[in-house]
Amino acid sequence: MRSPSRHPMKILLIAALLFPTLMALALVGCSDQEQQREAEIDRDVLFQASTLDALMVGVYDGAITYAELKDQGDFGIGTFEGLEGEMVAVDGRFYQVKTDGKAYTVSDEALAPFAMVTFFDADSEAQPEEGLDYDGLKAYIDGLLPSQNIFYAIKVEGEFEYVKARSVPAQEKPYPPLSDVIEDQTIFEFNDVRGTMVGFWCPSYIEGINAPGYHLHFITEDNSAGGHVLELRSGDVTVMLDDTDDLNMVLPDTEEFLQSDLKSED
Repeated sequence: MRSPSRHPMKILLIAALLFPTLMALALVGCSDQEQQREAEIDRDVLFQASTLDALMVGVYDGAITYAELKDQGDFGIGTFEGLEGEMVAVDGRFYQVKTDGKAYTVSDEALAPFAMVTFFDADSEAQPEEGLDYDGLKAYIDGLLPSQNIFYAIKVEGEFEYVKARSVPAQEKPYPPLSDVIEDQTIFEFNDVRGTMVGFWCPSYIEGINAPGYHLHFITEDNSAGGHVLELRSGDVTVMLDDTDDLNMVLPDTEEFLQSDLKSED
Protein backbone atom coordinates (compact mmCIF):
# COMPACT_ATOMS: atom_id res chain seq x y z
CA MET A 1 0.00 0.00 0.00
CA ARG A 2 1.29 3.48 -0.87
CA SER A 3 2.10 5.89 1.95
CA PRO A 4 -0.24 8.90 2.34
CA SER A 5 0.97 11.98 0.47
CA ARG A 6 2.91 14.49 2.56
CA HIS A 7 2.23 17.35 0.11
CA PRO A 8 -0.65 18.87 2.13
CA MET A 9 1.62 19.15 5.16
CA LYS A 10 4.25 20.90 3.05
CA ILE A 11 1.64 23.32 1.72
CA LEU A 12 0.43 24.10 5.23
CA LEU A 13 3.99 24.66 6.42
CA ILE A 14 4.74 27.03 3.53
CA ALA A 15 1.50 28.93 4.17
CA ALA A 16 2.36 29.29 7.85
CA LEU A 17 5.81 30.63 6.99
CA LEU A 18 4.40 33.12 4.46
CA PHE A 19 1.50 34.36 6.65
CA PRO A 20 3.46 37.06 8.53
CA THR A 21 4.86 38.40 5.25
CA LEU A 22 1.42 38.45 3.63
CA MET A 23 -0.06 40.25 6.63
CA ALA A 24 2.72 42.84 6.58
CA LEU A 25 2.13 43.48 2.88
CA ALA A 26 -1.60 43.86 3.52
CA LEU A 27 -0.99 46.37 6.32
CA VAL A 28 1.40 48.35 4.14
CA GLY A 29 -1.25 48.40 1.42
CA CYS A 30 -3.88 49.70 3.87
CA SER A 31 -1.47 52.32 5.16
CA ASP A 32 -0.67 53.48 1.62
CA GLN A 33 -4.36 53.72 0.81
CA GLU A 34 -5.01 55.77 3.96
CA GLN A 35 -2.13 58.11 3.14
CA GLN A 36 -3.43 58.47 -0.41
CA ARG A 37 -6.94 59.23 0.88
CA GLU A 38 -5.58 61.90 3.23
CA ALA A 39 -3.51 63.38 0.41
CA GLU A 40 -6.62 63.63 -1.77
CA ILE A 41 -8.56 65.64 0.86
CA ASP A 42 -8.83 69.29 -0.18
CA ARG A 43 -8.14 71.06 3.09
CA ASP A 44 -9.00 74.51 1.75
CA VAL A 45 -12.75 73.91 1.57
CA LEU A 46 -15.41 75.40 3.79
CA PHE A 47 -18.02 72.69 4.30
CA GLN A 48 -21.44 73.98 5.30
CA ALA A 49 -24.56 72.06 6.29
CA SER A 50 -27.84 73.86 5.47
CA THR A 51 -28.22 77.65 5.25
CA LEU A 52 -28.35 80.39 7.84
CA ASP A 53 -31.72 81.58 6.49
CA ALA A 54 -33.15 78.12 7.18
CA LEU A 55 -31.88 78.34 10.75
CA MET A 56 -33.35 81.84 11.12
CA VAL A 57 -36.87 80.65 10.26
CA GLY A 58 -36.69 77.68 12.63
CA VAL A 59 -35.41 74.71 10.63
CA TYR A 60 -33.77 72.92 13.55
CA ASP A 61 -34.11 69.27 12.50
CA GLY A 62 -30.76 67.53 12.04
CA ALA A 63 -29.27 67.80 8.56
CA ILE A 64 -26.09 65.76 9.12
CA THR A 65 -24.46 63.64 11.82
CA TYR A 66 -21.38 64.81 13.64
CA ALA A 67 -19.56 61.70 12.43
CA GLU A 68 -20.10 62.97 8.88
CA LEU A 69 -19.03 66.48 9.87
CA LYS A 70 -15.77 65.17 11.33
CA ASP A 71 -14.93 63.73 7.92
CA GLN A 72 -15.19 67.25 6.49
CA GLY A 73 -13.09 69.20 8.97
CA ASP A 74 -11.38 69.48 12.34
CA PHE A 75 -12.34 73.09 13.07
CA GLY A 76 -15.64 74.92 13.05
CA ILE A 77 -18.89 76.11 14.56
CA GLY A 78 -22.54 75.12 14.45
CA THR A 79 -25.45 73.96 16.57
CA PHE A 80 -27.55 70.90 17.37
CA GLU A 81 -30.90 69.33 16.54
CA GLY A 82 -33.59 71.25 18.35
CA LEU A 83 -31.03 74.06 18.67
CA GLU A 84 -29.62 72.89 21.99
CA GLY A 85 -26.45 74.84 22.59
CA GLU A 86 -23.50 76.09 20.57
CA MET A 87 -20.94 73.89 18.82
CA VAL A 88 -17.24 74.68 18.73
CA ALA A 89 -14.60 72.43 17.15
CA VAL A 90 -10.86 72.92 17.42
CA ASP A 91 -7.96 70.54 16.72
CA GLY A 92 -10.43 67.78 15.82
CA ARG A 93 -12.32 67.95 19.13
CA PHE A 94 -16.02 68.84 18.96
CA TYR A 95 -17.84 70.38 21.93
CA GLN A 96 -21.43 71.34 22.76
CA VAL A 97 -21.81 74.35 25.06
CA LYS A 98 -25.19 74.05 26.76
CA THR A 99 -27.14 76.64 28.73
CA ASP A 100 -25.36 75.63 31.93
CA GLY A 101 -22.24 77.14 30.36
CA LYS A 102 -20.37 73.84 30.32
CA ALA A 103 -18.78 72.26 27.26
CA TYR A 104 -19.58 68.60 26.57
CA THR A 105 -17.91 66.23 24.12
CA VAL A 106 -20.12 65.66 21.08
CA SER A 107 -21.05 62.08 20.14
CA ASP A 108 -20.78 60.89 16.55
CA GLU A 109 -24.52 60.18 16.54
CA ALA A 110 -25.51 63.77 17.38
CA LEU A 111 -27.19 65.76 14.60
CA ALA A 112 -26.56 69.29 13.35
CA PRO A 113 -29.19 71.46 11.61
CA PHE A 114 -26.45 73.96 10.68
CA ALA A 115 -22.66 73.81 10.83
CA MET A 116 -19.49 75.14 9.20
CA VAL A 117 -16.24 73.16 9.29
CA THR A 118 -12.87 73.02 7.56
CA PHE A 119 -9.40 71.56 8.09
CA PHE A 120 -7.51 74.41 9.72
CA ASP A 121 -4.03 75.19 8.39
CA ALA A 122 -2.89 78.71 9.23
CA ASP A 123 -1.77 80.71 6.18
CA SER A 124 -0.86 83.77 8.26
CA GLU A 125 -0.70 84.91 11.86
CA ALA A 126 -0.32 88.18 13.70
CA GLN A 127 -0.27 89.62 17.23
CA PRO A 128 -2.66 92.54 17.75
CA GLU A 129 -2.27 95.06 20.55
CA GLU A 130 -3.93 94.19 23.84
CA GLY A 131 -7.19 95.73 25.04
CA LEU A 132 -9.19 95.47 21.80
CA ASP A 133 -12.95 95.05 22.08
CA TYR A 134 -14.89 92.89 19.60
CA ASP A 135 -15.29 95.70 17.07
CA GLY A 136 -11.64 96.61 17.44
CA LEU A 137 -10.52 93.02 16.91
CA LYS A 138 -12.72 92.70 13.81
CA ALA A 139 -11.28 95.95 12.42
CA TYR A 140 -7.77 94.63 13.05
CA ILE A 141 -8.53 91.36 11.24
CA ASP A 142 -10.11 93.34 8.38
CA GLY A 143 -6.66 94.79 7.75
CA LEU A 144 -5.16 91.31 7.49
CA LEU A 145 -7.54 89.91 4.87
CA PRO A 146 -5.84 89.76 1.45
CA SER A 147 -9.21 89.69 -0.35
CA GLN A 148 -12.86 90.43 0.40
CA ASN A 149 -14.03 87.73 -2.00
CA ILE A 150 -13.10 84.43 -0.37
CA PHE A 151 -13.74 82.77 3.00
CA TYR A 152 -11.43 82.74 6.02
CA ALA A 153 -11.28 80.37 8.95
CA ILE A 154 -10.20 82.38 12.01
CA LYS A 155 -8.51 81.20 15.19
CA VAL A 156 -7.75 83.70 17.97
CA GLU A 157 -5.75 82.03 20.71
CA GLY A 158 -4.28 83.22 23.99
CA GLU A 159 -5.28 85.40 26.93
CA PHE A 160 -8.51 87.39 27.10
CA GLU A 161 -9.23 90.06 29.68
CA TYR A 162 -12.95 89.52 29.14
CA VAL A 163 -15.29 87.37 27.05
CA LYS A 164 -19.08 87.60 26.93
CA ALA A 165 -20.72 84.58 25.31
CA ARG A 166 -24.12 82.94 25.02
CA SER A 167 -25.89 79.65 24.46
CA VAL A 168 -29.49 78.89 23.53
CA PRO A 169 -31.90 76.34 25.01
CA ALA A 170 -33.44 73.30 23.37
CA GLN A 171 -36.73 73.93 21.54
CA GLU A 172 -39.85 71.89 20.93
CA LYS A 173 -41.94 71.75 17.78
CA PRO A 174 -43.41 73.78 16.27
CA TYR A 175 -40.01 75.48 16.36
CA PRO A 176 -39.98 79.26 16.85
CA PRO A 177 -37.75 81.48 14.69
CA LEU A 178 -34.20 82.03 15.89
CA SER A 179 -34.91 85.64 16.87
CA ASP A 180 -37.39 84.39 19.47
CA VAL A 181 -34.98 81.74 20.76
CA ILE A 182 -32.22 84.32 21.26
CA GLU A 183 -34.50 86.32 23.56
CA ASP A 184 -34.22 83.36 25.96
CA GLN A 185 -30.44 82.97 25.61
CA THR A 186 -28.17 82.38 28.59
CA ILE A 187 -25.22 84.75 29.01
CA PHE A 188 -21.80 83.75 30.35
CA GLU A 189 -18.96 86.11 31.29
CA PHE A 190 -15.29 85.15 31.59
CA ASN A 191 -12.58 87.33 33.13
CA ASP A 192 -8.83 86.86 32.71
CA VAL A 193 -9.27 83.61 30.84
CA ARG A 194 -7.14 81.67 28.37
CA GLY A 195 -8.85 80.05 25.43
CA THR A 196 -9.53 79.98 21.71
CA MET A 197 -12.00 81.77 19.49
CA VAL A 198 -13.05 79.71 16.50
CA GLY A 199 -15.00 80.93 13.52
CA PHE A 200 -15.22 82.33 10.02
CA TRP A 201 -15.37 85.47 7.93
CA CYS A 202 -17.73 85.28 4.95
CA PRO A 203 -17.92 87.66 1.95
CA SER A 204 -20.94 89.91 1.36
CA TYR A 205 -22.31 87.94 -1.60
CA ILE A 206 -23.04 84.95 0.65
CA GLU A 207 -25.95 86.70 2.42
CA GLY A 208 -28.87 84.33 2.93
CA ILE A 209 -26.68 81.26 2.66
CA ASN A 210 -24.59 82.53 5.55
CA ALA A 211 -23.96 85.77 7.43
CA PRO A 212 -21.49 88.18 5.82
CA GLY A 213 -18.65 89.13 8.13
CA TYR A 214 -17.59 87.48 11.38
CA HIS A 215 -19.08 84.60 13.37
CA LEU A 216 -16.98 83.37 16.32
CA HIS A 217 -17.45 80.87 19.13
CA PHE A 218 -15.25 80.55 22.24
CA ILE A 219 -13.82 77.60 24.18
CA THR A 220 -11.68 77.87 27.30
CA GLU A 221 -8.16 76.42 27.32
CA ASP A 222 -9.29 73.49 29.47
CA ASN A 223 -12.26 72.85 27.12
CA SER A 224 -14.72 73.21 29.98
CA ALA A 225 -16.86 76.20 28.92
CA GLY A 226 -17.53 78.63 26.09
CA GLY A 227 -20.27 79.86 23.79
CA HIS A 228 -21.20 82.18 20.92
CA VAL A 229 -19.08 85.35 21.22
CA LEU A 230 -21.00 88.56 21.93
CA GLU A 231 -18.22 90.81 23.27
CA LEU A 232 -14.58 90.60 24.28
CA ARG A 233 -11.50 92.48 25.39
CA SER A 234 -8.29 90.96 24.14
CA GLY A 235 -5.14 90.28 26.08
CA ASP A 236 -2.00 88.68 24.65
CA VAL A 237 -3.51 86.78 21.70
CA THR A 238 -2.41 85.45 18.32
CA VAL A 239 -4.72 85.76 15.32
CA MET A 240 -4.40 82.97 12.74
CA LEU A 241 -6.09 82.99 9.34
CA ASP A 242 -6.70 80.09 6.96
CA ASP A 243 -7.55 81.34 3.45
CA THR A 244 -10.39 79.17 2.15
CA ASP A 245 -11.32 79.61 -1.50
CA ASP A 246 -13.91 76.86 -1.96
CA LEU A 247 -17.39 76.22 -0.55
CA ASN A 248 -19.11 72.84 -0.36
CA MET A 249 -22.68 72.95 0.93
CA VAL A 250 -25.19 70.19 1.62
CA LEU A 251 -28.89 70.89 2.07
CA PRO A 252 -31.29 69.00 4.34
CA ASP A 253 -33.69 66.56 2.70
CA THR A 254 -36.21 66.97 5.50
CA GLU A 255 -39.83 67.95 4.88
CA GLU A 256 -39.33 70.88 7.22
CA PHE A 257 -36.58 72.34 5.03
CA LEU A 258 -38.26 71.54 1.72
CA GLN A 259 -41.49 73.30 2.74
CA SER A 260 -39.90 76.35 4.40
CA ASP A 261 -40.22 79.80 2.85
CA LEU A 262 -36.61 80.92 2.46
CA LYS A 263 -37.18 83.78 0.02
CA SER A 264 -35.30 86.91 0.96
CA GLU A 265 -37.46 89.94 1.61
CA ASP A 266 -37.03 92.97 -0.66
